[in-house]
Amino acid sequence: MEAATMSRDKKARSEQSAQAATRKTASSLFGTDRSSDVPDSTVGVITHDDPVFTCRSVDVFYANKQAIFGVDLDIGRHEVISMIGPSGCGKSTFLRCLNRMNDTIAIARVTGRIELDGQDILDSRIDVVPLRARVGMVFQKPNPFPKSIYENVAYGPRIHGLARDRVELDEIVHTSLERAGLLKEVKDRMDQPGTGLSGGQQQRLCIARAIAVSPEVILMDEPCSALDPIATARIEDLIDELKENYTICIVTHSMQQAARVSQRTAYFHLGYLVEVDETDKIFTNPSHKLTEDYITGRFG
Repeated sequence: MEAATMSRDKKARSEQSAQAATRKTASSLFGTDRSSDVPDSTVGVITHDDPVFTCRSVDVFYANKQAIFGVDLDIGRHEVISMIGPSGCGKSTFLRCLNRMNDTIAIARVTGRIELDGQDILDSRIDVVPLRARVGMVFQKPNPFPKSIYENVAYGPRIHGLARDRVELDEIVHTSLERAGLLKEVKDRMDQPGTGLSGGQQQRLCIARAIAVSPEVILMDEPCSALDPIATARIEDLIDELKENYTICIVTHSMQQAARVSQRTAYFHLGYLVEVDETDKIFTNPSHKLTEDYITGRFG
């Protein structure tokens, strides 16, 4: 165990040295005004013993404007990782890289390497449709389809051919709604529009829709920002349950939420990943002053 820990620490130090060189090169090539407060390499532990995602030297550009700079980060299997930071820091942009949602923006360009179970998803030969089934996404505002509750959940399994008949499709729909904590509330009105549910119920419907196609990872971009405290608590309880079967990456402006739901936390600032570590350490004893200033409310 001690040898494995030393090996992991040595690997982390090596990768952080490489990251520092990459960041300096990016600043030189693109004339970025990187704050002197931003470290040359990410503080903390960027690696994970069992990564589902391995991201290295990830840069994101919108036309000639660089938004993400040399992000190196492993995301562990069956963990909840929170991404925090002030508005415009790049956390949502990075999240969207993980299932290539940035492809939908004509001027966006992503470079570097993002491996999902060892396969580089930035490879132009990758089909994004099955990728987005493996890496589902729940957005800031609930966005149910203008269909029935049943059809909202059945849509994904149907187009991906995951059910051979109506019996199997019914099973997938009911299981997904149950995992999303919604089945008891909607079982007698499955044919009614999903848009007729409350905001919290709509968000759980969107989560059920995401897990219906058996993803490995669920991305959540501020999933509770439009919800009341009671609905937020339901979603947070659900996240805790879902981590047994899925990896969850959540972007949040609520530091209290990050502290409650995640095992690791990554702090972004001006497009840089400043610090990543166990959540308890980030919120009680951060290593970098920028992280400390943010979580103590000095800015952001």
